[in-house]
Amino acid sequence: MHDVSRLRRKVFDEVMRPEGITRSQWWVLAYLSRYDGISQSDLAESLEIGRAALGGLVDRLEAMGLVRRDAHDLDRRAKLVYLTAEGSNVIEHMRVKSDQMSEIILEGLTTEQRHQLADMLDLVKHNLLTFKGMP
Repeated sequence: MHDVSRLRRKVFDEVMRPEGITRSQWWVLAYLSRYDGISQSDLAESLEIGRAALGGLVDRLEAMGLVRRDAHDLDRRAKLVYLTAEGSNVIEHMRVKSDQMSEIILEGLTTEQRHQLADMLDLVKHNLLTFKGMP
């Protein structure tokens, strides 16, 4: 499982390299595509990286025009991170490339086998979350 996960990340890195996006950057963008407007500190906690490290990532993504930061309405010290229109375009492009890559790596599996694989991976994920003490 570890080998497949590591190899998939490595291949996706190679697929995204021409786009000028690093793994850490696409990780932040992908999370924001699901939780746009999250606070920078909550984003760091969710991604399990340090706040300073995330700050540097967000700085670079902001310089690339892919994200923007705004102060929280109720707590001016807190910064909320949002995808820009360009960031959303990058996410859409990443999804297309990811879907193409998934088709290649799942080649030879029937639709039923793909569903079985997804179900098994969901069960493994559930078991890991339970082990970790999360519902």
